[in-house]
Amino acid sequence: MTAIRLLLADDHPVVRAGLRAVLASEPDLVVVDDVATAEAAVTRAGAGDIDVVLMDLQFGPGLGGSEATRQITARAGAPRVIVLTTYDTEADILAAVEAGAAGYLLKDAPPEALVAAVRAAASGQSALAPAVTERLVDRIRTPATSLSARETEVLTLVADGLSNEQVAQRLFVSQATVKSHLVHIFTKLDVDSRTRAVAVAQQRGLIRRTRPPQ
Repeated sequence: MTAIRLLLADDHPVVRAGLRAVLASEPDLVVVDDVATAEAAVTRAGAGDIDVVLMDLQFGPGLGGSEATRQITARAGAPRVIVLTTYDTEADILAAVEAGAAGYLLKDAPPEALVAAVRAAASGQSALAPAVTERLVDRIRTPATSLSARETEVLTLVADGLSNEQVAQRLFVSQATVKSHLVHIFTKLDVDSRTRAVAVAQQRGLIRRTRPPQ
């Protein structure tokens, strides 16, 4: 039996230790290495001795998990990448899948689901959590109410408290373009204000919550 060689990428040492403990109990899984940054994950994944990377999304300053996934999977003969995160928003899921992730699991997934996902990814199959699959199917079924990547980006900045002018500066577009995106967002979410748009998008899991719900 050929072992599946794993790389763990997460900035929390306790999480990496916990994953090691879970995966080490399986005879066909071997944790080759673990790293604390996305940059290190990209470098280590290119060494040629990794089959599957378990990738967090958030690493603090620097490269994020989705971009690291994109860089890893762009190489010939690249290992498969499974995103393992606490975030289940549509924006995060789409970014990861579009970056080439073979799987997307939440960190509260049971150990058996994680092990099954690793084996599925290693064999060339997709490994999406049921909730993630449901969210993607809903997007396909109701595209008119789904936000585009740019609309999601605009609304996320609005949720962070930026004005239209600040959003325009951040995205290097005109204020008229930002207003146009907001009009489309309001229509899709059936709202009439920035505040309501943020609230509805957060409720639907389209963008991350910026603060705990009141």
